[in-house]
Amino acid sequence: MPEETPSTLSILAATRNQGKLRELARALSGLPIRLLSLEAFPQVPPLEEEGRTFAENARSKAIQAARAAGLPALADDSGLVVPALEGAPGVYSARFAGPGATDADNIRLLLERMKGVEDRSAWFQCHLCLADPEGRILWEGEGRCAGVVLEAPRGREGFGYDPVFLYPPARATFAEMGPAEKERVSHRGAAVRAFRAALEQGIPGLGKGR
Repeated sequence: MPEETPSTLSILAATRNQGKLRELARALSGLPIRLLSLEAFPQVPPLEEEGRTFAENARSKAIQAARAAGLPALADDSGLVVPALEGAPGVYSARFAGPGATDADNIRLLLERMKGVEDRSAWFQCHLCLADPEGRILWEGEGRCAGVVLEAPRGREGFGYDPVFLYPPARATFAEMGPAEKERVSHRGAAVRAFRAALEQGIPGLGKGR
C-alpha cells in the first residue's frame, strides 16, 4: 500500500486472518489506500459473529470495528457451503471443529462428515461490507466460486479449506494455485474487485482517513 498523503484514504481491514489481509492488500495495490490491520488497534475488541448469514456477519463486524477504531472499516465474512451437509460449514467455517480450531482441524471434520457422500459439490461465498465510524453501511458486495470437495487435501498454498476445494476449470485445488491465479477466480477475488471498482468510482460518504 502507498505511503499516506493528504489524498490517501485510511481503511481498517477488520480481520486478524493474515491470509485474508494479504489477499486484500494485493487486490487493492496501486490505489491511494492505506490499509490498516486490527493489530494496530488494540482497543478493538474481538468482533462478534452472531449472524445467520455471511452478510449479517460482515455488516456486524464492519460496524463494530469502525466504531471502535474511529475509521472506515472493511469486513469480510466468507466460508464454504456444502449442500450435502445442509449448507455447513457455512458461517461457522472458521470454527467448524470448535473454538480455536485450526485449518487442519476443520478440514479433518469436513472430510469425516463427507465420508461416503456422493454429491461433493460446494461453493465458497464471500460478503464484504464497508462501514463508517458512525455505523453507517457505505458499500456491500459479494462473490461466489463453485467447486468440489475432494476426499484428501492437495497443495500447500492458501489457507482454510483451500487444500480440499477443487476448482474444476483449472483441475486444481485453491491450495495448488499461486496467489494471483486463485484471486482471479475466487469468491473473495470477485468481491474485492467489486470493491476496488467502487473505490475507483467513488463511494458516497467515504471521507479521508487519518
